[in-house]
Amino acid sequence: MAEIQNYTLNFGPQHPAAHGVLRLVLEMDGEVVQKADPHVGLLHRATEKLAESKPYNQSIGYMDRLDYVSMMCNEHGYVLAIEKLLGVKPPIRAQYIRVMFDEITRILNHLMWLGAHGLDIGAMTMFLYCFREREDLMDCYEAVSGTRMHATYYRPGGVYRDLPARMPAYQSDLRSEKELSKLNEARSAGLLDFIADFTERFPARIDEYETLLTDNRIWKQRTVNIAVVSPERAMQLGFSGPMLRGSGVEWDLRKKQPYEVYDQIDFDIPVGVNGDCYDRYLVRVEELRQSNRIIKQCIEWLRANPGPVMLDDRKLVPPKRIEMKDDMESLIHHFKLFTEGYCVPEGEAYAAVEHPKGEFGVYLVSDGSNKPYRLKVRAPGFPHLAAMNEMVAGHMLADVVAVIGTQDIVFGEIDR
Repeated sequence: MAEIQNYTLNFGPQHPAAHGVLRLVLEMDGEVVQKADPHVGLLHRATEKLAESKPYNQSIGYMDRLDYVSMMCNEHGYVLAIEKLLGVKPPIRAQYIRVMFDEITRILNHLMWLGAHGLDIGAMTMFLYCFREREDLMDCYEAVSGTRMHATYYRPGGVYRDLPARMPAYQSDLRSEKELSKLNEARSAGLLDFIADFTERFPARIDEYETLLTDNRIWKQRTVNIAVVSPERAMQLGFSGPMLRGSGVEWDLRKKQPYEVYDQIDFDIPVGVNGDCYDRYLVRVEELRQSNRIIKQCIEWLRANPGPVMLDDRKLVPPKRIEMKDDMESLIHHFKLFTEGYCVPEGEAYAAVEHPKGEFGVYLVSDGSNKPYRLKVRAPGFPHLAAMNEMVAGHMLADVVAVIGTQDIVFGEIDR
């Protein structure tokens, strides 16, 4: 037989599963991976450095662009850190809106992950199914913030504005009246009704995903017993989120260190048993169901309790547009807030949220000026990527794709 030689393989950065900017240098023994060396640095965004030169509020938009699949959750961590330093708490209605949009974001993230992970391993239909549901939720983002991705909706002291009373409707010369009225059926009322309609439909959609994948023998051959991580090792490696829960560790910041109104909401934490790719898949699919449950509870509360969604503090919050147009003092105030911003008391704060990928923390140091002295982001994906070598060693080359998929990597947050 011909001798099989060891050789070094460059995996990425153009490989579709490596999401454009991941370069893995693999040492191969035939088809088996002996060592994987992730090369980080192809996408340096300098977010943390840029934040030092901008007033606090002007960096909220940069947070959206870290993990650009979980936009509002990134904002949440940053805004919580600012609120901790300022010593303020948003109105209760704003807290419920934040929780609702955190969970909408979790569903958006997991749908993107499920579609892309499926596609990487060869399940083409998953991608199309997942994007069908993402479309509705992206419309919710657009309804509250005016943009489908980088929302900049959370602000220190609350949220940018209350939920709109009308949803934008489809209009088209290419569709018949009947088609349009069917498409606009759920859009005739406000945003809450639209989301409520989505939560009614969504569990059946999750069943569709599970019908395609959960007992599919090809899917199981590609994920069962691949990249097994024990609970002890997962904790040592700094895993969090579904990566940690997939290994059987019941750790979720929403339960263990509740923020906003999570302590008043009823939901379960799904955990895995074997710590392999398949278990991490099952955990995330169950999280879709739990998020749906949380959103339903938020809708119920928000319907019953109108109120302010922003603090009434003129030092933090710009005046209303009408006041700004009529009153000189308000115009000056508006101008000062958007150019200089506000000063944050000297000190340091760390705020963490249960981001769809794990613990997303923001460590903020203030020197008393209107800009952060230092900003450090604790991105959930970084420790996961650092464990790449340990997870793929001894597996086949094709399994590397499954492992990158199960880690749910988005490079914006890793290469900050």
